[in-house]
Amino acid sequence: MDEPNRGIDSLYRPLKDLRISVTDRCNFRCGYCMPAEIFGADYSFLSQKALLTFPEIHRLVGLFVKLGVEKVRLTGGEPLLRANITELIQGIKGMEGVKDIALTTNASLLSEKAEPLYQAGLDRVNVSLDALNEMIFRQMNGERSNVKRVLAGIQQADKVGLKVKVNMVVQKGVNDTEILPMARYFREQGHILRFIEYMDVGNSNGWNPMEVVTKEEIIRIIGEEMPLYPLDATYFGEVAARYRYQGSEGEIGVISSISEPFCGHCTRARLSAEGRLYTCLFATEGVDLRSPLRQGATDDELLQMMIHTWAKRRDQYSEDRGKGSFTRDKIEMSYIGG
Repeated sequence: MDEPNRGIDSLYRPLKDLRISVTDRCNFRCGYCMPAEIFGADYSFLSQKALLTFPEIHRLVGLFVKLGVEKVRLTGGEPLLRANITELIQGIKGMEGVKDIALTTNASLLSEKAEPLYQAGLDRVNVSLDALNEMIFRQMNGERSNVKRVLAGIQQADKVGLKVKVNMVVQKGVNDTEILPMARYFREQGHILRFIEYMDVGNSNGWNPMEVVTKEEIIRIIGEEMPLYPLDATYFGEVAARYRYQGSEGEIGVISSISEPFCGHCTRARLSAEGRLYTCLFATEGVDLRSPLRQGATDDELLQMMIHTWAKRRDQYSEDRGKGSFTRDKIEMSYIGG
């Protein structure tokens, strides 16, 4: 394959973003991701030996950069449960070609870790927070944390210099009453809030399309109190539709995988905690990179596997789902990150 095209898939989408799950474990049990009735005390998580080591991740990131990756996001599970994660960030930060390193977190451990994360080179954090109402929040996270702790983590991250965005998964009949309170609060705080349509990730969250609050509904609810106007995308592949509050610089975003799929602009590859390469959030199978990595494969051999995997990529699950009753078994989001 010609050099200029080796980071282009079969639908002409470039590879620009890499999301790396550093652990499949999480200290929350959110129903839309890791419901407690399935991920209980007897659930078998990956062993330490199964996880990619930091040197292995560094090596793979270096190869992904050669294919065009510019942005790296660390996910989980909850990535702050992975010991010494600052070492991983430092290694990625030093790579030529990486323009942005982010981390998605539930913020339960962020207050104490924000400063070392920033010093290691992390650029920004995306904090998952689905409600300000304590009862709703605890109901959604399996009674694992409280709003005060998450807000303290956000405040500390902002204080040390990390850029902060807040993500809210909206589920009808569960936390849709929190749309306006969340918008008001984070407009006041000056942080971008992104609403995420409730998605059919994995196979265990009991997804029901009737529980989806669409982008159109979210914008209407907020706009009736705080008028909004749309903004242009800032780059190819931006997943959130952006809106600005009239009369201010504050903005929100809506990720509308259900009502307005954006598969045609998807530039993201995903690396699981045990080293499998997935080309879609809704993928069924991944390509094993850990085995050849540990069996002595050269950089060129690994690179050719990655090139071949991306070149044949045709994933557009959200668009296929929208055409009818298209369903399939999918890897759990807690395994490959959001």
